[in-house]
Amino acid sequence: AAEKAFAEFLGVKHVLAVNSCTSALISAIRALGIGPGDEVIVPAYTYVSTATSVLMVGAVPVFADMERSSYCLDPKDAERKITPRTKALIPVHLGGQMADMDRLTLIAQRRGLEIIEDAAQSIGAACDGHAAGAWGALGSFSFQSNKTITSGEGGLLTTDDDALAERIKALRAVGRFPTPGASVARSSAL
Repeated sequence: AAEKAFAEFLGVKHVLAVNSCTSALISAIRALGIGPGDEVIVPAYTYVSTATSVLMVGAVPVFADMERSSYCLDPKDAERKITPRTKALIPVHLGGQMADMDRLTLIAQRRGLEIIEDAAQSIGAACDGHAAGAWGALGSFSFQSNKTITSGEGGLLTTDDDALAERIKALRAVGRFPTPGASVARSSAL
């Protein structure tokens, strides 16, 4: 019920609950097939989990500057940091202030990159009619004790992509899905 309510609130097709925003970020990165040798651009000003989530899958976080006006990822510097190994951008929306998603989306489309939004601090923020977490391939949210809405801990992943939603379901269930007539079946989504 909570996943469905958040999907309606955020205007996305799928919302998947996980145990933390860090788990959401790791799952998002893995679901996109990012791993060893790949690079992911993250803002230099963020909570440590944004970068360590990239490290957890064996990829390399590449730090880009922030914009002085928003403290969010600077699209110009992010674009300067793109290399042939870059697979994704992780803009972080801080304190309800959204990164410049119009510019970041154009860069990602032009360069063939994915966007994973870290919206841990921005439930309810929106820009140009799109909620934080609804711009990229995947979005992540936190319910940790110092966030906008809290349950003490917990996180959400958002996506409009059915295949990514299935991969996330497999990842959060350690690759196992209950199936009718069987106790547990291994998922090929991992």
